[in-house]
Amino acid sequence: MKDYKIYAVGAAVFIIVIGGVFWLGLYFGYNNQPYILRFTGISSKEPVEIAGEADFAPFWKAWALLNENFVDNSTSSKKVVTNQDRVWGAVSGLTDSLGDPYTVFMPPEKKTRFDEDIAGNFGGLGMEVGVRDGMITVISPLPDSPAKKAGIMSGDVIAKVGATSTASMSLDEAIKYMRGPKGTKVHLALLREKVSQPIEIDVVRDTIILPTIETKELTGGVYQISLFNFSAQSPNLFRDALEKFLRSGSDKLILDLRGNPGGYLEASVDIASWFLPEGKVIVKEERGKNKVETIYRSKGYDIFTKLNRKVQMIVLVDQGSASAAEILAGALSENGVAKLVGQKTFGKGSVQELIPVTGDTSLKVTVARWLTPNGNSISHSGITPDTLVAITAEDVKKGIDPQKDKAVKMLLGK
Repeated sequence: MKDYKIYAVGAAVFIIVIGGVFWLGLYFGYNNQPYILRFTGISSKEPVEIAGEADFAPFWKAWALLNENFVDNSTSSKKVVTNQDRVWGAVSGLTDSLGDPYTVFMPPEKKTRFDEDIAGNFGGLGMEVGVRDGMITVISPLPDSPAKKAGIMSGDVIAKVGATSTASMSLDEAIKYMRGPKGTKVHLALLREKVSQPIEIDVVRDTIILPTIETKELTGGVYQISLFNFSAQSPNLFRDALEKFLRSGSDKLILDLRGNPGGYLEASVDIASWFLPEGKVIVKEERGKNKVETIYRSKGYDIFTKLNRKVQMIVLVDQGSASAAEILAGALSENGVAKLVGQKTFGKGSVQELIPVTGDTSLKVTVARWLTPNGNSISHSGITPDTLVAITAEDVKKGIDPQKDKAVKMLLGK
């Protein structure tokens, strides 16, 4: 009987020890397995092939630690953050890590807003904005727009929208804050070069109508074509404007690209082709990590050579000349067709594509960059005119245009 009791106690101890070892092993096994394997209820955990090495363990560890330890200490009521929201936040962080303000992730809410904007269902201020040196910067206010009427200028930095600082805003967020129903007011704080204090202004949103082209005969037989954007209609409208110039009998042309934020690459190629022989390089496009180069060449309309007419030409540019406007200015300058007068251009020489991620999310990705015919990157430095001429807010208020005046004097040999 005594032996039986000893045996029973020994068996119990054995079971406890074995059980302890089992649970201890289970515990250590769980804690030593990859973090991704600890999660249930998460779909699409299968690895995807990634070029180069990337250790995702820190991501899953951080996810697990946040799940286990985070306590919401916020006193304000706010939207409950779901696991899917965390995924969208992680993808946004991934695009932010690239340091390119034009590469952004659009989760469902932002994607919906983007689609509405494309459809034109919004009121706005009428200005093109971009990012320069990490700051939300006005590329150009559009003619007759609320922004233009309020005195906003190319190069102005938008420091605040309402009471909200733009310091940590993405470009898309800043645009979201500035857009809204027609007739509503938005308060802006602007930083302007050579102005010591922020400029505080109120601008009333309106439906924005984009002008395209304007022609004008100036003093001394100088003809001016002002091109405000590169839309799908721009090539045809420019052809008509050029026909008017030819009929005027003038041999002195100013092409005004100031405040032109760009648009379709094809439109800039078509317009440049009126001034260049067939095959001349207009712009080079470097695409992808392997920098596959595509060269866009003149279609050879070359109207002045074909008509045996010699034309003096000056292109006006400023901080608001961007993208396709910089392509055209660079092509005409580096091919020896025109001189550039004004201020250094904005420096927006990249190409974005919208790529679906899921049915209701997208990535807007920079996929290529543009180089001038001589191989200069438009994005890195913009384009510096042959003749630099500044224009101030005072000049604008007084209706003075020293840049155009300089171009006229140069064409008239003064």
